[in-house]
Amino acid sequence: MSQTMRAISPLRWGGPEVLAEIETERPEPGPAEILVRVHAAGVNPADWKVRASGGLAVMGTPPILGWDVSGTVEAVGFGVTLYRPGDEVFGMPRFPHQAGAYAEYVTAPARHFARKPAGIDHIQAAALPLASLTAYQSLVETARLAAGQRVLIHAAAGGVGHLAVQIAKAHGAYVIGTASAAKHDFVRGLGADEVIDYTAVDFTGAVRDVDVVLDPIGGAYGSRSLKVLHRGGVLVSIASADEDGLLDEAADLGVRAGFTLVEADYAGMLAIAALVEEGRLRAEIDTVFDLADAAEAHEYGERGRTRGKIVLRVAQARPSV
Repeated sequence: MSQTMRAISPLRWGGPEVLAEIETERPEPGPAEILVRVHAAGVNPADWKVRASGGLAVMGTPPILGWDVSGTVEAVGFGVTLYRPGDEVFGMPRFPHQAGAYAEYVTAPARHFARKPAGIDHIQAAALPLASLTAYQSLVETARLAAGQRVLIHAAAGGVGHLAVQIAKAHGAYVIGTASAAKHDFVRGLGADEVIDYTAVDFTGAVRDVDVVLDPIGGAYGSRSLKVLHRGGVLVSIASADEDGLLDEAADLGVRAGFTLVEADYAGMLAIAALVEEGRLRAEIDTVFDLADAAEAHEYGERGRTRGKIVLRVAQARPSV
């Protein structure tokens, strides 16, 4: 096996143009780790936020972007019994520490991955981990969403939003989504019971008595969302921590509010895989780019007009010798 690999690295923090293809050392799995040959890597807003400034991520040397991985186990480290070479896996390893998904190989703890559902390909699988875990942990674990509850999901056609709609429906919720008019049919097709055109309607006047709000937008959306929750409701932000006294405002209204950061989670990945296998969760693929075109993928994603997810197709790794 070659001792080097291709990867995409920001040569400095900045715009998409800083991304470059590099040749770097192929990692080796340590104890309790696996080496995965990457077939596809998902692209998320976290990626371009890190590329722009370094963000909150803990990056390595060289810095390699990406956390969504789908691929094949190439080798296992000492003590790993969960997988063997040849197994197909997907996951969101190490977040917010560097995973290096924009590369031909990654290593990570074995339980940061789950077996890829047989009914989907690597492109589909790579679109799921970060966004679906974010939605699952926010709705099911943080908000403790229950059957029959009313949930408002902002940006319901986006990467996290379109998966959150499906996860909420799978848990028996009544789902209200916000999206532009052109995306209403898509969001309804995911299972949403109501869709609000945020460009034409103020959602604070159109929605009442909501149990849970999922906010991937931040800014004024947090404070405005408090107005649609009933006392005892929950606002989960995945965009930013406390802004302008949001937590104090929520407390005054008798609402639970807070920011959640997604975590690598074996049990959560198993739950995601089960929903996929049951036909209740599927990622919408907006566009697929080749690994070498990662800068173009970032430019496209930052326009904020995607429906679903962007995925990088990683070229087949060099064959073993």
